[in-house]
Amino acid sequence: MFIINHKKIFIIISIILILLSIGSFAYFGFNLSIDFTGGALLEIEYAETRPNTDEIRHSLNNLNINDLTIKEYGDKGFILRFSDISQENHNNIVNKLREGKELQELRFESIGPVIGKELHRSAIWSLFLVVVVILFYTAYSFRNSGKNIKSWRFGTITIITLFHDVIISAGVFSVLGYFYGFQLDIPFVAAILTILGYSVNDTIVVFDRVNENMLKNNFRNNNELGGKSITQTLARSINTSGTTILVLLGILFFGPISLTSFISILIIGIIIGTYSSIFIATPLLLKNKD
Repeated sequence: MFIINHKKIFIIISIILILLSIGSFAYFGFNLSIDFTGGALLEIEYAETRPNTDEIRHSLNNLNINDLTIKEYGDKGFILRFSDISQENHNNIVNKLREGKELQELRFESIGPVIGKELHRSAIWSLFLVVVVILFYTAYSFRNSGKNIKSWRFGTITIITLFHDVIISAGVFSVLGYFYGFQLDIPFVAAILTILGYSVNDTIVVFDRVNENMLKNNFRNNNELGGKSITQTLARSINTSGTTILVLLGILFFGPISLTSFISILIIGIIIGTYSSIFIATPLLLKNKD
């Protein structure tokens, strides 16, 4: 009952987080990867002490590399990003960096601008289609709901909570991109789709309990109905999210650095999704239904 009785506070918190996230979009923007802009990415690691970024940049001056950015990672590694290049230029870059030093090339990716635009378009369409399918699936699943709540309302509230989760998660990622260089790439889109599925599952579990209790008609009002339903599913939601986050934290701290941004957005999204399914979804579903 605590959550339902104080639903305005939790809704206000969500509104503030959404506004802050929109502000971060406008101010920080997103650090787009070559997946969407096109270009090339080279990841290397030195066997011993690595040079500084100025030395790297100076050694590559004569190769006429456009839009070169250099980012340190770990203790001995670099990630170099530049415009799309030929295989010959790629070999020349690696040979220049290897002069007098022992290094290992860990990764090289090259994506043309046309492919980058196509990936961008595909990512938007995939997100749109997932949202539409979720809306109709949820409405259909609750077609036999009690007379007090129409099935379309279950679907609409589910989509509202999904937008809530995605906007806030993307807002945090925008800040991380500005300060820590996290890039918005295809794994980010995969993480967002995963978050959508996770959040929908959590929300539907709560809604299903609301629907079951509503059909029993043993409650004096919808506040009591919502409070009881959340209480019955609270431990399940927290335990499921908590164990998932523990696994992800293990991968974050002990896994490869290439997964850092992907795992980070998953952790953020699961936390936000759990919050919305408990504190936002049911209060919105039952709002103005007393």
